[in-house]
Amino acid sequence: MPTPLPLTVQPQTLAAAATHRPASGSVHSWDLSTGVDGPGTRFVTFLSGCPLNCLYCHNPDTKKMRNGTRTSADDVVAEAEKYTTFIRAAGGGATVSGGEPLLQPVFTGELLHRFKHELGLHTALDTSGFLGPRATDALLADTDLVLLDIKSWDRDLYRKVTGRPLEPTLDFARRLADLGQDVWVRFVLVPGLTDPEDNVAGVARFAASLGNVSRVDVLPFHKLGAAKYEALGERFELADTPSPTPQQVASARAIFEAEGLHAV
Repeated sequence: MPTPLPLTVQPQTLAAAATHRPASGSVHSWDLSTGVDGPGTRFVTFLSGCPLNCLYCHNPDTKKMRNGTRTSADDVVAEAEKYTTFIRAAGGGATVSGGEPLLQPVFTGELLHRFKHELGLHTALDTSGFLGPRATDALLADTDLVLLDIKSWDRDLYRKVTGRPLEPTLDFARRLADLGQDVWVRFVLVPGLTDPEDNVAGVARFAASLGNVSRVDVLPFHKLGAAKYEALGERFELADTPSPTPQQVASARAIFEAEGLHAV
């Protein structure tokens, strides 16, 4: 009698199907946070690797994918599952952040799918939008909220801040609007760099024109990551730049609110 063939194990998610093996990726860390990575208390997975080189990056240790730890989606989901009762009670969810999650789109898609469908959590994707074409429609269907960083409106300034062009981010924002995706825009206010009124106003007008931006986070520049640059042996370009005053932050928020946006 012939030996029966082993049963074929069907992949559970679209990402696993795409790779024909359990999905894994380069993970920097994970943490629980409240208020800054989407609504409520959230399980945040920080992936390694980023194509941008932002002058004010507060996580320079996530820029290179090789600095992360190769981790399976199973391990990440198992860790998140430990906190699901607390997360649901706190009105939260799970966020995939970075680095830049769309540098690892298959792994990011796997995590978002499993957070949403296996754990029943609200999902968020934190991205610069620069690699927007890598986000498949299936990935975005598993994403309840996109946290979109628009770092400048002035094109030359955007390239100075990030080392990259602005247009891919704007194209991704327009695609999200066409899909009716819920978006929170993030804008980092850096005195002497991103704070000119016309620069802030440009971001505000664009965000308002999309029709799907439910919130704008005006984030004050800070130097909490300065020690990380020192540990990496790298120069922190904005070491002498002060944080904005409360009045400067309030003025920037007022520009967004003047366009009919909810700014915090």
